[in-house]
Parts: sequence; C-alpha cells; structure tokens
Amino acid sequence: MSSRAQERSSGVQLGSALLPLLLLSGCSCMDVLVANNINALNGTTVKITCTFTSCYKMDATKFVMNWTYQESFNDTEEMFMAYYRKKGMVALRSDRFGERVMFAGNLDKNDLSITLSDVQLEDEGIYNCYVRNPPDRIQGHGIIQLHVVTELPPPRDSTIAVAIGASVGGALALLILSMVVVKCLRRHRKQELISEEKMEEEGKLEAEGVAEEGTK
Repeated sequence: MSSRAQERSSGVQLGSALLPLLLLSGCSCMDVLVANNINALNGTTVKITCTFTSCYKMDATKFVMNWTYQESFNDTEEMFMAYYRKKGMVALRSDRFGERVMFAGNLDKNDLSITLSDVQLEDEGIYNCYVRNPPDRIQGHGIIQLHVVTELPPPRDSTIAVAIGASVGGALALLILSMVVVKCLRRHRKQELISEEKMEEEGKLEAEGVAEEGTK
C-alpha cells in the first residue's frame, strides 16, 4: 500500500472514531437572558422577563421549563409556574402568590416572561428561570433579584446644579462685560492719542507758517 493510501485510511479511521463523540456531545449554546435586578413599587404590577436562545427549535414534546422563588437568605426554592406538554405554561397553586402570577411571554419567540400583580413586600427575593430544550444538553438558568420599594426614589435635586450654572453664567457674563469695557477704553484712549497727535501736527504747521511769514 502506498504512503498516500495509508494516510487516507488513517484519516478515515480517525474520523470514524471522532464521529460518535461529536454526536454524543450535542450542541451546547443554551443561553438564558434576564434582568439581574428589578425594582418594583409596592402594590403595582411588575413584569419579570426571561428569554432564551438554543441551537434547536423548541419541541413541545421535549421542552422543559419552570419558575421558582426563593427568599434572599434561604436556599429553599418554591416552584410556582411550569410548562406542560398539553397545557403549556401553567401557574401552580401557591400560598405566596395565589392568582397574582400570569404568563406574559411568547413560546414561539422563546419568551418565558411572567407578570406579578399587586406586588407585596414579601415578594422580594430571588426568581429563577430554568430552561431545557432537548436535544440541547445544557440546562439554562436565569437569576433575577426582585427588590420591592414602598415609594419611588425622589427626583434628583437640581438646586445645586442650577446654582452652579447661575454662578458660572454670571462669572462668564462679568468676564465678557469686562473685556468689552477694556476694549472700549483702549479704543477711546487710542482715539485720544490720535487727536493729540493731530493737534500737535497742526500746531507745528501753524508755527512753521508764522515763521515763514516773518522771514518775508
């Protein structure tokens, strides 16, 4: 067998050996996109977003997804929404949320977002969005920290900014006025010097004229 034939045979054997490994490894591009921190005003409705990307189109017969809640300082998770093959996204019975949680996403667009109405202080905590879309072998996991506030933060006080702006504006106006005054004074002084020189020149001419008449 020639050396070229041997190399070709070795390449075929290597490819045959690697093919099962590639098939077993599958695709691993699952990515879950969420907002890491969300602020919600007590008593309002908040949307908690979660979307995902995958190597494969969603297969309703294999897709797995659920939402869980856990208190900020507690590792115990409570599942309150899950995906079912025949029912789709279903809110589970929960003493904490009751009927305040609703699915607000779009499965056709890989959107798994939810809304939480009448937000309570007790709703503050960590919301987990778990996604698995076989044959993608990776399970996606998004973590959202929800903060519940009793009032919106006050608007930024612009008094200082206005005062600084007024001071800077006043100083600039004063500087411009000073420059104008100096320029006017210089121009006036220049005109005075020109007038004095002109008067001196005229005086010299008159004196020369008188002297010429005296010599005659």
